[in-house]
Amino acid sequence: MTYKFDAKNKHKLDNEKRRELLPPDETLINLGLHEGDVMADIGCGIGYFTIPASKIVGDNGKIFAMDILPELLQDVKIKIKGNNISNVEIILTEENDLKLEDDKVTFAFISTVLHEADKKENFLNEIKRIISPKGKIAIVEWHKINSEFGPPIDHRLDKMDLIKVLDKVGFSNISTIDIGENFYGLIAEK
Repeated sequence: MTYKFDAKNKHKLDNEKRRELLPPDETLINLGLHEGDVMADIGCGIGYFTIPASKIVGDNGKIFAMDILPELLQDVKIKIKGNNISNVEIILTEENDLKLEDDKVTFAFISTVLHEADKKENFLNEIKRIISPKGKIAIVEWHKINSEFGPPIDHRLDKMDLIKVLDKVGFSNISTIDIGENFYGLIAEK
């Protein structure tokens, strides 16, 4: 069984150090999120990326805040209401059932979640299903190194191994971006 994030640790999902290491606005823009995109924030947690993404995509875009943990989605709901945000829809999902129609999003985003998936190929195929033709997937994961932050090294995904899996499930134009010493980003087209 793969390690799963425990909701009682949600305080670790937003703090000064995480914002320094993984600034949400800058990360989303560097991964290619644009005004008007329809984004699935898969494993959105407490909305660390959801709220900034809602501003980036603007009134013509939409964010689906998706997680398997209802207690985390409750935090997102509070933030949406508190910030008077109207372009975010909250969806309680299952790991391999994202509860969206085919070809629904232009930008699927998954940050520090994929390493928790039991069957990574199945999960990536489910994500691919909801991406529109020529839409993109953007993945943020931990470098496979020992560090004081994040999961143990044996739970982390090697960048080259993940590129091979993306290729195997049929993603194309795979590219990487550097996100500091702790994280890497992958972008690919459906």
